[in-house]
Amino acid sequence: MSMLAALLIAVGVGDISRRLIRTTWLPPLIGVAVLVDVALAAGLWHLGDLVLLAIAAIACVGWQVTCERAERTGRHQATPLVVFGTAIAVLILLSGWASDVGGLVERWTSWVGLDASPDRVLMVLGVLLVQLATANQVVRLVLGSVGAVKPAGQPQASDQLKGGRLLGPMERLLIVGLGLAGQLTMASAVVAAKSIIRFPEISSKRDRNGNAERVGIDDVTEYFLVGSLASWILAFGSLALVAAAH
Repeated sequence: MSMLAALLIAVGVGDISRRLIRTTWLPPLIGVAVLVDVALAAGLWHLGDLVLLAIAAIACVGWQVTCERAERTGRHQATPLVVFGTAIAVLILLSGWASDVGGLVERWTSWVGLDASPDRVLMVLGVLLVQLATANQVVRLVLGSVGAVKPAGQPQASDQLKGGRLLGPMERLLIVGLGLAGQLTMASAVVAAKSIIRFPEISSKRDRNGNAERVGIDDVTEYFLVGSLASWILAFGSLALVAAAH
C-alpha cells in the first residue's frame, strides 16, 4: 500500500497546483515530481517498487490530462474516474511487490515519536490531501457523468446550493479526522447534520405556488444527493485505506 499512498500524495498536490496554475502541462509534471520525491524519501527504490512507481506515474499523468480535457470539453466525464479507479485497484492488487516505508520517512516518524507505522503515516498524509481539490474533482466528474451538471452557460443546480466547493473539503476532513480519532459515530453524525441543514434550503427552491424555478427542485435534489453520497464515499473509503495500511 506504500506506493498507493505515494500516488495519493502526488495526485493531491497535482490537483491543488492545477487550481492555482493556468499552464496545463505543469500540474502533471508537478505530480510526477512529487511522486518520485515521495518514493525516494520513503525508501521505495527496490525492483518491485520501480514497477509500481511506473504504474503510479502513468496514472498520475493520465488523471491530470483526462481531468483537464473533461473540464475543457464537458465530455468523457467518466474517463478520469476509470483511470483513477483502475490505478488504485492495480496498486492494491500488486501491493505485495511494494516495500515497507523506510528512508527519511521512517527516520522522521521515529524522531518525532509518532505512535504509528511509517506506512500508516504516509497513507494518512495521502488521504488528507485527496480530501481537498482531488475529492472535489471526483465529485464534479460523478455529477457530470450522471447528467447532474448542465452544459456551460445554462443554469446550474450548484447555483442554488452555495458553498459546496468549500463545505465539501471541510466536511470530508472532519469525517476523516473523527474516524482517525476512533469517533466513527461522530463522523456519521456529520452526515446526518448536513442533510438536516440542507433540507430547508432545498425545500425553499419552490415558490409559493409550488412551481419549480428555472433549475427544478428535482435537479437540485439530485445534485445534492449524488454529490453528497460521492463525497461521503470518498471520506469513508479513505478511512478504509488508512485502516488497511499496517
